[in-house]
Amino acid sequence: MERKTSAFQTPITIKEAIESVHKNNYVLPAIQREFVWTPDQIIKLFDSLMRDYPIGTFLFWDLEKDRLKDFKFYEFIRNYHEKNNTHNPKANLTGEDDITAILDGQQRFTALYLALKGTYAYKIPRMYWANDEAFPIRKFYLNLLSKSNEFDQLYDFRFLTEQEAEQNDDNNFWFEVGKVMEFENLRDVIKLLRDNNLLQSEYAEQCLSNLYEIINKKQVINYYLEVSQELDKVLNIFIRVNSGGTKLSYSDLLLSIATAQWDKKDAREEINFLVDDLNSLGDEFKFDKDFVLKSSLVLSDINDIAFKVDNFDSNNMDKIEKNWDDIKIALKMAVKLISSYGFNYQTLTSNNAVIPIAYYIFKKGNPSNFCLSNEYSEDRKTIKRWLTISLLKRAFGGQSDSVLKNLRTILQKNHKNFPYEEIEKQFKGSNKSIIFTDDDIDNLLSYKYGQSYTFSVLSLIYPNLDLKNTFHQDHIFPKSLFNKKYLIKNGITNNEEQSIYFEKVNFIGNIQLLEGLPNIEKSDKEFENWFNEIYKSEDEKKEYMRKNYIPENISLEFNNFVEFYEEREKLIRNKLNQVLLNG
Repeated sequence: MERKTSAFQTPITIKEAIESVHKNNYVLPAIQREFVWTPDQIIKLFDSLMRDYPIGTFLFWDLEKDRLKDFKFYEFIRNYHEKNNTHNPKANLTGEDDITAILDGQQRFTALYLALKGTYAYKIPRMYWANDEAFPIRKFYLNLLSKSNEFDQLYDFRFLTEQEAEQNDDNNFWFEVGKVMEFENLRDVIKLLRDNNLLQSEYAEQCLSNLYEIINKKQVINYYLEVSQELDKVLNIFIRVNSGGTKLSYSDLLLSIATAQWDKKDAREEINFLVDDLNSLGDEFKFDKDFVLKSSLVLSDINDIAFKVDNFDSNNMDKIEKNWDDIKIALKMAVKLISSYGFNYQTLTSNNAVIPIAYYIFKKGNPSNFCLSNEYSEDRKTIKRWLTISLLKRAFGGQSDSVLKNLRTILQKNHKNFPYEEIEKQFKGSNKSIIFTDDDIDNLLSYKYGQSYTFSVLSLIYPNLDLKNTFHQDHIFPKSLFNKKYLIKNGITNNEEQSIYFEKVNFIGNIQLLEGLPNIEKSDKEFENWFNEIYKSEDEKKEYMRKNYIPENISLEFNNFVEFYEEREKLIRNKLNQVLLNG
């Protein structure tokens, strides 16, 4: 049998390529990233094809059947769903035949497949992620009657729902692009035009004929076939060819390498599932593969934790795989813990701040009751204080690898109790210090409603709230009342005084943490009216005022907002001084 050689091959048509994908004759090696193209990128690809623009060369890898056991492979994604189906399924290969793996061109091939045979469900803007109706199933269509209105696009391709595609009129006839693969010759083009009364449109005939030729007849898939069976060489080729296009992140590459080197587990599957699990905890988070990979390097005590290919060699990957079950437990417990502090994807301003907490739990042996048992209550309070202060001091900004390594060194030696004081000493005098000054406290008071760091400040002044419950940032004096009409109605007619009202309404001096239901009930009521409705007895009123830093012996009427604000800010400042300067 003649030995194959690496070389450019005779080009093939898009139809041939898509049918090979459909039959699983083409698969993806584990070193490939997942699909990341947007609908707009797919539209641009088809517009380029219709205009005879080049779409780049593809790189195929011819893999002999006796090497299949040495690698992991995935199928192309067939029906993309932004919420429920973003991961490629594992390929079930019999090992009876050689296979062709796609080293470069997965994004383009997947785009072609989704447009010609699959579906693409992406979220409708401004609808909630949790709403399944926010992700309608769409197919790919071409308007046979009008050109695109986009300045950089000639042909009007769109992803549409079935209902949207039925909205045809004098300027729109939506043709489902994948049906062109069923055409055997140009007579089928003419038949479709005739059946739909489109023969009189020269544009429709030109458009559909061009599409038929591009998909079914022209050999536009140019590819180079690599036949080497050596992983090192293939990895080098893969890295080189992925330096352009949609940027290949280090996490994509390193996850690919990890997947290729793990022995008993599928790294890609494990890490993707863990990311999904972490993000579903509590009030949801936005962790990613980078976070999990970085955590794995830290928790496995690998010396160099930088994102470099050299750090993902077989020895380090073996360490991570052996530790994997415990790494997963530690990360889940750490995220559950910070969720119990009230943090979520909006208020956790550095994901890397979770890694030292996970490392500490990992070093303690992952005690299953760490998040709930009274045995660890002081530890949990100390960790909360360290996390909140570290976030506010932005300790993980910039060179976070150095911070993580220094923290790991401290935690290696001190994991009986969380070593807050040792950490404070280690970073004292550096730009990563967690010691506060008067100026720092002034800065804390300048945060506003809804900003990421505002929750961290509020959590310092509300240390005893059970933040596992839903608490909202609430304007004590409702923001909706801060308009010129209402100010004038309350006797605030001076422009300068009105400006002070508008300036201060969103700052922490007017923000409290309030449970979800009371916040809804409070709504747009004037604060004094709501306060007197909810809290009837003097004891109840005093307790609420104490907990929420409401100044005593001053009017709570709307027209006294400025005095209220200034006095409450003093109370908050005193609490922050107590917690941060004397704590």
